[in-house]
Amino acid sequence: MSQTVDRALSILPLLAEGPADLGQVAERLGVHKSTALRLLRTLHEHGLVYRQSDQRYRLGARLFALAQEAMENLDVREIAHPHLVRLGEACGHTVHLAVYEEGEVLYIDKVDSRYPVRMYSRIGKPVAITVAAVAKLLLADLPEPERRALADKLEYPLFTPRSTPNAAAFLGELEKVREQGWAADLGGHEESINCVAAPIRGADGRVVAAMSVSAPNVVVTAEELLTLLPQVRRTADAISGEYSGRTPVKDTV
Repeated sequence: MSQTVDRALSILPLLAEGPADLGQVAERLGVHKSTALRLLRTLHEHGLVYRQSDQRYRLGARLFALAQEAMENLDVREIAHPHLVRLGEACGHTVHLAVYEEGEVLYIDKVDSRYPVRMYSRIGKPVAITVAAVAKLLLADLPEPERRALADKLEYPLFTPRSTPNAAAFLGELEKVREQGWAADLGGHEESINCVAAPIRGADGRVVAAMSVSAPNVVVTAEELLTLLPQVRRTADAISGEYSGRTPVKDTV
């Protein structure tokens, strides 16, 4: 039975390359045509493959519907939370998880610092979109026309002397973030608060969320916080692996 299931599942990546006829499927599986036909018929009955008028087979609509349904039901917060807790326990600082929704970047999870000095960020509250490290990661992943359109309509409040002053500077920062694969906010929102962030990616490689570690200067300097970047990126990679369904990356914080 396990061999039959294995053979049937092996047909799907073959058809992902393009339509194939019975002979091609049998040759790829290394089985007789009658065996390949039996497997194809079963997959066809379940809507996972479709037989075209030219007698070639392609992936069926039901497969795409199942994939879409699975993606819609994934909860990145639920998957990420245990990783965020472990990172928080390891470094002691505030850990955030954020997503981009309807023109805003929102915190959807938070692990508080173990130090007496804590941040007043709240789950569900929008972040300062032009300076926050998580916002830079989420917006940097947008298609270029969408990035430019968004940058042009944003306001650029000068929270501190290090705040992003205008659209041109913001677009330049987003391009830098795209190239390096991580982001930082070193006193751009509050002069006393620094933050480093890394992206969480789905199976298609797109950024679905961003996570960060933040700390005030009285606890660690900006330079000291930046030394945590490898830990932050490893945690983000572990979450990405679990979220996308790849072999989970070992979370070594």
